[in-house]
Parts: sequence; structure tokens; C-alpha cells
Amino acid sequence: MASESMASVPLTLPVLPLDDEVVLPGMVVPLDLSDNDVRAAVEAAQAAARAGAGKPRVLLVPRIDGTYAGTGVLGIVEQVGRLSDGDPGALIRGLGRVRIGAGTTGPGAALWVEGSTVEETLPDPLPGSVTELVKEYKALATSWLKKRGAWQVVDRVQQIDGVGSLADNSGYSPFLSVEQKVELLETADPVARLKLATAQLREHLAEQDVAETIAKDVQEGVDKQQREFLLRRQLEAVRKELRDLNGEAEGDESDDYRARVEAADLPEKVREAALKEVEKLERSSDQSPEGSWIRTWLDTVLELPWNERTEDRYDIRGARAVLDAEHAGLDDVKERITEYLAVRKRRSDRGLGVVGGRRGGAVLALVGPPGVGKTSLGESVAHAMGRKFVRVALGGVRDEAEIRGHRRTYVGALPGRIVRAVKEAGSMNPVVLLDEIDKVGSDFRGDPAAALLEVLDPAQNHTFRDHYLEVELDLSDVVFLATANVLEAIPEALLDRMELVRLDGYTEDEKVVIARDHLLPRQLERAGLEAGEVVLEESALRKLAGEYTREAGVRTLERAIARLLRKVAAQHELGDRELPFTVTPEDLRELIGRPHHVPESAQDPAERRTAVPGVATGLAVTGAGGDVLFVEASLADPETGAAGLTLTGQLGDVMKESAQIALSFLRSHGAELELPVTGLKDRGVHIHFPAGAVPKDGPSAGVTMTTALASLLSGRLVRTDVAMTGEVSLTGRVLPIGGVKQKLLAAHRAGITTVVIPKRNEADLDDVPAEILEKLEVHPVTDVRQVLEIVLAPAVVPVDVAA
Repeated sequence: MASESMASVPLTLPVLPLDDEVVLPGMVVPLDLSDNDVRAAVEAAQAAARAGAGKPRVLLVPRIDGTYAGTGVLGIVEQVGRLSDGDPGALIRGLGRVRIGAGTTGPGAALWVEGSTVEETLPDPLPGSVTELVKEYKALATSWLKKRGAWQVVDRVQQIDGVGSLADNSGYSPFLSVEQKVELLETADPVARLKLATAQLREHLAEQDVAETIAKDVQEGVDKQQREFLLRRQLEAVRKELRDLNGEAEGDESDDYRARVEAADLPEKVREAALKEVEKLERSSDQSPEGSWIRTWLDTVLELPWNERTEDRYDIRGARAVLDAEHAGLDDVKERITEYLAVRKRRSDRGLGVVGGRRGGAVLALVGPPGVGKTSLGESVAHAMGRKFVRVALGGVRDEAEIRGHRRTYVGALPGRIVRAVKEAGSMNPVVLLDEIDKVGSDFRGDPAAALLEVLDPAQNHTFRDHYLEVELDLSDVVFLATANVLEAIPEALLDRMELVRLDGYTEDEKVVIARDHLLPRQLERAGLEAGEVVLEESALRKLAGEYTREAGVRTLERAIARLLRKVAAQHELGDRELPFTVTPEDLRELIGRPHHVPESAQDPAERRTAVPGVATGLAVTGAGGDVLFVEASLADPETGAAGLTLTGQLGDVMKESAQIALSFLRSHGAELELPVTGLKDRGVHIHFPAGAVPKDGPSAGVTMTTALASLLSGRLVRTDVAMTGEVSLTGRVLPIGGVKQKLLAAHRAGITTVVIPKRNEADLDDVPAEILEKLEVHPVTDVRQVLEIVLAPAVVPVDVAA
């Protein structure tokens, strides 16, 4: 490649300013002579050419914001004439760069300046890097020109040999800004100018590729939307033809849901949420799984009774009569429901139905042994109040979502049991029975009892939010009745939100009334017998309740009655029994066998458990109610038995500690009580609680164990008709315990006539039915010495022999 060179030559030229435009050497451009500055420069050049020789020459200088560039281009006016639009114009060719100097004078109105041409030199031959740069620029320029379809220009670019000329050819590029073209103009070195032009072209091509990619993606999206729109219109047309063919009414599913939501009586926030879901349904396709989720959610919301409420029955006497007719006893619960209805009536009369967004619901916890009527009581309460009744079984529930519902993102998601109960009831103020709340478990899926905290809190359940619904549900008007067998199994935080009502079991008189008025008629119907065909005397019912069953509730009693009636019905069918038939106490043994529970006082004195020293009768509370508990104590032979205390009967840690306390008290106060305790250091003491397969724990057997050991050491028998309960301290104080009512009921069922309780539990006797207290002799005590004086019979064996 030949070297490029141009000697520096001084020049005096008229200035032709170019506003926001740049002309590079080698470019041929037409200029409009309508502009005064352009016309003045061309006329001055023509005048100078006429005075001398050659073509008119001008200096093409970019003028940006009124400021001239420091470098211009020597231009030759090739022709003056008319442009394509008819305006006067001139065709000018750029030759080379001129470095502008000082101003001078000349003919015409143009601005004249002095300048000198810029030298451009290149080595010959060119280095390899410059050759590669030339190839790269030509390749980039060819690629850009081909994309624009300028095939005729490609050959012209390929024929340019000069490095500077190739760089100056970028002046034709429309994508370059004026600033970029000025930078090319002011770069004198040809190689540097070509590098700059190559970088500008490369950058433009990269931007163009990104723009083409974006445009392609947008176009594909538009094409897809247009195709989907077309297919949907075709699908609608097909559906319309099918509807017309089958004679169906026209209407879209989403339109149907919108109409249902707008017609439904929904709270404002629920309506807004439902309409948003309808809009999503309208935008979703029929094949989208989201559509089925939205439809299921809308169906659930529309089925809920948002503003449906039943009117409470404010006949207080009538409600109490309903409760008395359907349940015998249970005065605590009946009084609480009566109080609730009375308060509701007064609030309604005074216009206080809603206070602070909350209504007057109630949360009661019915705690008691099995079979006392907790579950059936819920239905009776709803009947007395005139409300709908729903039962929610919580036994064995271990998933928190069962209470609060599943998130809608899960397949098969459902609302929680509380929401389903309200939907099933069809009103916002039903009586909801949460059955077996103490049987709720917890595992890796969460703690349902913790989810119940909001449901059963009267201060916040008016804004209960189910995970499935995700809208607020007002539960403040619901009457919640929670049933449980064991109070200790209910979490403390949950119990704190409920009003506790204890159902401690029935007395024998109440069982007879329940059997006569409720159980017997029901079992007669189930056995296919008429009311007058089999008659049970009240004495027979009393014997069934006292000797054939021993429980806090009446389930076993009902099974005994059912067995009795089945036996009579079978005998009648076999021809062995004539109807009607009256069952007497003497007929029970023949029909259903011998009694299972004979009172200790009714047994032969020699067969009673307390017929030997070292046996005492205690009272305990289990999940099935109160029960009688026997304690047996014995001393090992000093030669064969090891010293120390042995405990059997599957006892808990608290009960084991109570045995240690009882033994320590007798060792330290034996002389005071006239007991031979000196041999206790060398002889082993064994305390046993019969029914060893049943776990036992608690401090209330301390008095009983102390009495059994004292009876063993003194040789004095414990009275058969006496039972006791209470915790013992190391100083002999009798401390209070729980479950006094249940224990006294159990003592009465077992035929006990005398009961010893702690003095500080004397106030609990107010809860015990009066008829039970009349039949029991209750001794409140403060010290274990008083217990021993009451319960130990006179000595029949000398003390030293007993020891």
C-alpha cells in the first residue's frame, strides 16, 4: 500500500459555516445557498477564483452552538445551480483537513481566515496491525451496509485503499452524532482515526443487534397474542354455535360469577376481594389450573352466610325449661346459659348488639369425665337458644391447617373446620361444639391448639382470617362450647380464653332420674318394645346405678339397661316370658348376672380390704371421674428384708415423694404418736397401690399413705366406712388438694359414709350436691394427728407385737 502524505501549505480561505453538520475529506455534499453565510462564502470564493486561477475554494468549518471548531475541511465548489427542490445550491467536495489560524480580510461579505493544511504520513509498507484494522473496518462496514440493503455502496468501500480515506468515509454514517464526527475531524493521525471509526461502528452494530433481538421478541409476543386472540374468537364462535344447536342460554361463566357476586349480600371488603378474583378468572384461560382454584374459592365465599343470623329465643324461662327437660342435673351449665340469654336480651333491648365491632358471643369449656352429657348438652343449648348447631370433632387432629385452612396454592386446598362449620350451619351465630379439645395433638404440621387461640378469643375472633379465604370472618356472635375430659391436657393459654364449667358427674338420684326419663324410653324404642311392655321399678334402676355400674357418667348404665331389655325381648320371642313385664331388683341377677360393684361396707367384715392393719382407703380423680383408691403397707422381716422404702403400683414422681414424706414424718414424730418406729431403720417398708397396671400420680394420697403406715405400726385397723384425701407436709400439716366434688361423689358411690378432707378445701363443699352432703359425714382437718384420731379404730393387737 502506498504511503499517504500531504505537505503543510498556508492558505487564505473564506469560511463556510456548517450548523450541526460535519463534512469530512473525500465527501461530496450539496449545500443550500439560501443561508446568508453559505451564500456569502461561495460568492467570495467565486470572486477570488475569477481573480486568480482554478476552482473556487472554501473552508468548511462545523459550527456548534455558535462556536467554530478548530479544524476545518478544504472544499472545492464543483458546481452551482439548483437543488432537487428548486432552491439555489452548490455541490462541494471535501479535500483535506485545515488547521484554522487568525482571521484576515478578503473580497465579499464572507469571513476570511488563514490556515494551513494538516500533514498525514504513514509508513510504507503498513504494519500488520494497521492492515488487520483495515480489514476489520471493511468487514463491519460491509455487514452494516448489507443489513441496510446498500449493496451498491459495498463495492465502493472495498475499493478504498487509504487508511485516512477509509476512516473519513464514516462521515456518511447517519448513526454518528455531530460530536462523534467532530472527533473524527479533529483526529489528525490516520491510524487513530480509523481505530475511532471502527469502535464507533462496532458499538452501533452491537446496539443494533440488541434492538433487533428486542424487536424480534416483541414481534413474537405480538404474534402469539394475535394468534391466541384469533383462536379465542374462533372458540367463542364454536361455543355459540353449540349453544344455539343445544338450545342453551347465552352467557359466559365469568359473567355468571360476576353477576352472582354483585347480587350476593357480601360485606364490602369481601365483595372487593371477590370481584378481583372474578377479574382474574376473566383473564385466565380455560385450561389454566388457576381458573379452577378461583372458581372453587368463589363458590366457597358465595356459600358462606355472611349476613345470615338466627333470632335468639329470649324466653328465659322457656329456655331453662328446655334444658331441664333434656338434661337432669348440670345446674352450673344451665345457669350459665340462662345468664347469657338474659344479658343478650338486655343488650338487645338497649341497642347494644355490636360494641367495638364485637358481638356478644360466648366461649365455654365443659370439662368432666366421659358419659356426663357434655356433647349432647351442646345440642340442647342450641335448641334452648333457637340457634343452629354444628359439631366439630377435634379428637386426633394434628394439622394446624384443619383449623385455619390451607393456602390456596396447594392442590385440594380447603377452608378450615371453623369456616366449614359456619357454612354448614347457614348462619353467623350458630352453637359450635368443639368436641374433645383435650385430644388435639401437634407434630411437624403445626399445633392446632395454637391456631384455636384466635378462634376462642372474644377480643379478636371478630376478625378471624382463614388461610384459604384470606378475608376477615366475624366469629364474635358464635357460641363456642369446648368439651374435654382432662383439664390438664388443655394448653394454659387456650384455657385462659375460655370460661370453665366443670361437670363432675351425677349422683345416684340423678342417675335414676336420667335412666327413667331419657335412657329407658330410648332403649325401649331401640329394642322394639312399647312403653308399657317392660317396666323397671325405681328400686331396680337404683340397684343398676349403684351395684352394676360405678362411673361418673351414665354410658355403662345405658348399656346395662339395653342389655336387660334385649334379654327380655329375646325371652319373649322364645316364649319364655310374657309381656307386659315389671323388672324388680330381684330379677336383675337372673337377667344380667350378679352385681359387679358391691360397697365395701356391705361385704363380710372378714373380707373387707381394711380388715387387717396397714390398709387405708383414699380418694383420687382420674380422667373417668372420681374413684376410690386403696393403699397397702407392710414391714419386711429384719433378718430377710433389706432396709429402705419400696413402692409398687406404677406411681409417678410426685406420689413417690409423698411416700417419702409420710415415712419421714412417722420416723420423726413416732414417739409423739406412740408408734414403735425405732425398728423402721432396720426393716424395709413396702407401700403398694392395687390396680398396678394403671398409672397414678399426685400429692393427694399423702394422708392415705401416712394412715396406712400408722395403722401398720400401731396394729389399729382403719375404719371401713372412712375414706380420706389430702397432701401431707413434713411437719404433719394437711394441705389442700383438687377435685373435692368428684372425690365425694366417688365415696358416695362406693358406700363410704365418712370422708376426711383438708380444712382449706372446706369451701369446695359448696359445689357438692346437698343430698350427697346429707349422706356423708365430712371432717375438715388441718393436721395428720386429727386424721389418725378419726380413722383408726381402737387397737386389737398390742403395739409391740404389731411392730
